[in-house]
Amino acid sequence: MKRSLFGRLWPNATAVVLFAGFVFPVYWMFATALKPTGDILSEDPVWFPTDITFEHFGTATDVDHFWTYVTNSLTVTVLAVLFALVIALAGSFALARMRFKGRRGFIIGFMLAQMAPWEVMVIAIYMIVRDGSMLNSLVPLTLFYMMMILPFTILTLRGFVAAVPKELEESAMVDGCTRAQAFRRIILPLLAPGLMATSLFGFITAWNEFALVLVLNKDAGAQTLPLWLSSFQTQFGDDWGATMAASSLFAIPILVLFVYLQRKAVSGLTAGAVKG
Repeated sequence: MKRSLFGRLWPNATAVVLFAGFVFPVYWMFATALKPTGDILSEDPVWFPTDITFEHFGTATDVDHFWTYVTNSLTVTVLAVLFALVIALAGSFALARMRFKGRRGFIIGFMLAQMAPWEVMVIAIYMIVRDGSMLNSLVPLTLFYMMMILPFTILTLRGFVAAVPKELEESAMVDGCTRAQAFRRIILPLLAPGLMATSLFGFITAWNEFALVLVLNKDAGAQTLPLWLSSFQTQFGDDWGATMAASSLFAIPILVLFVYLQRKAVSGLTAGAVKG
């Protein structure tokens, strides 16, 4: 009886500890953003803010070009995700349905591209963009962000395409559909969980990217929100209240998107990892 009780308790206790470890930094970020400056700089930590203030949010959003940063981030992120999904739909279908020479090596190449850190290629990317006279532009950012999320998107969607029985597609083609029409009417609706999972991953990756925009875009009118987060420094040190308020605002779109897509995204990541 005791052993059975212990067997039920320790997984739950472990889950609670892990949950607290992941959630506490997020709570501390939002709580610090709502504290007065005196409580933030106090030697004794104030665990629960009592004198709530929104002054730091005003400081964070009062930065020059703030709405330009917001517009640039949304534009680059959404376009990169959409372009990656369009290309990945065709690529995943080819890898899942077609047999051609070098297919296995092609898949391995995508996996290696996914594991490679993009930071090691920043200098090469800068030289390409500079020689193409595209510095301080959103176009190269969109293209490179798309390339960053494309391997994961193709590999994940490949698992979903492979999980759809070929008989469904063949039946649609027997009934008069072309291959493209069969894909659009039969396969594409079944890929919804995979599309949501990859969209969420791609959005987070492009939304958080810092190194490329720091190197490529020195003009404030072409910068994105990650650089805005690094701007709250004064001659007396870091403005932690404004920094935490900015971080909270920066995290809200990701949190909202994750909550909205949570069930589909989790099932999509799991299914895409084991199928195909």
